[in-house]
Order: sequence, then C-alpha cells, then structure tokens
Amino acid sequence: MHELPKLPYSLDALEPHISRETLDYHYGKHHRAYVNKLNELIRNTDLEHLPLEAIIRATAPLTGRPSPIFNNAAQAWNHAFYWQCLTPLACTPGVAAAQAINAQFGSVEEFRQQFTQLALNTFGSGWAWLIGNNDGKLEIVSTSNAETPLTRDRVPLLTCDLWEHAYYIDYRNARAEYVTAFWKVLNWDFLESSIREFQQSKNAA
Repeated sequence: MHELPKLPYSLDALEPHISRETLDYHYGKHHRAYVNKLNELIRNTDLEHLPLEAIIRATAPLTGRPSPIFNNAAQAWNHAFYWQCLTPLACTPGVAAAQAINAQFGSVEEFRQQFTQLALNTFGSGWAWLIGNNDGKLEIVSTSNAETPLTRDRVPLLTCDLWEHAYYIDYRNARAEYVTAFWKVLNWDFLESSIREFQQSKNAA
C-alpha cells in the first residue's frame, strides 16, 4: 500500500513564506487524505501493488470526468513532487538549469515572469508546471484539478500548487502573494537535477 512520503524538511522550515500551519493542513491532512483514500479505493484490485505513476497512467481519463482512483493517485503524486520543489535553503539556478531556461525563454527572469503569469491566470484549482517535451524542449503549462503531465507522457521538472489549500491560510485569496513567496523557497537544486536527468534521458534515446 502507498504511504505518505516524509517531507524533506521540518514543518516550520519554510516560514515565513509558507507557515507551519499551512503545512500541517496541506501536507498533514490534504496530502495524507489523498494517500489514504487511494489505498482504500485500490484495495483488493489489480491496481493495489502498482506504483503511483502506473496507477495514474492506467486510470487517466480519455474523455469525461476523471475517476476517484485517478484523482487521488494523481494528487498524491503531484503533492509528493511539489514538496521536492521547495526548500528552506538558499540556492540559485545551476548550470544546466540556467542554460536550458535561457535557451528556451531568453533568461531566468523571463522564465520566472512567464511562469508567474501562467500561475496567476490559471482558473480555479490546478497546478503550474515546467515540463520537458518529447522534442527535448522546455515548456510552461498548467493543469486543472488533479491533472498531471504524466498523462501526456511529458516530464515534470517543476510545479507550483495552485489549489487554495496551498495558500489560503497564509495569503487568503491573494494568489499573487503566494506565487511571490513560492519563488523565495524554490528548490533550484532540485530543478537542476530534474533538468539534468531529462537531458540525459533525451541524449540516451
């Protein structure tokens, strides 16, 4: 059965940008609920022993409303990935990340502005992503609700959770303030690693 992954930092490590209270609810209650519900839904089914990625791909809707299994599996995966994108440690863009971002967007600052704008323009609940495409290029996209780039065979490199439970305690309905805070705790080292792995996989293909 699936387990709630351990956070890579303490609950108060992201303060003052993201509070302990937010992580208590966001990680301790919302994320945990997705994992628990998924385990309940897949118990004694063919999906029970599959990894999250396989469950997501097996249950991704071709049309119509997503199933509860997909929603909970995708949200469990999206959140586990999101926590890796944050850090209390000060870090800056690495060589691979800077080169790839500059090549695609012109500059790190331009990437930041485009990502921020997409996050602010995403309607309702969802996610903002930096992904790697099949052609090796980077792209900024948003998904609604539990949707994830995994269902389109794209490689997630970075995400920002845009559900209100990610920021309402700290910023109420001011998503823009939350996105500003997101950049202050962005884990550039994780993005560097993600981009290097993506590039290596493309070079090996």
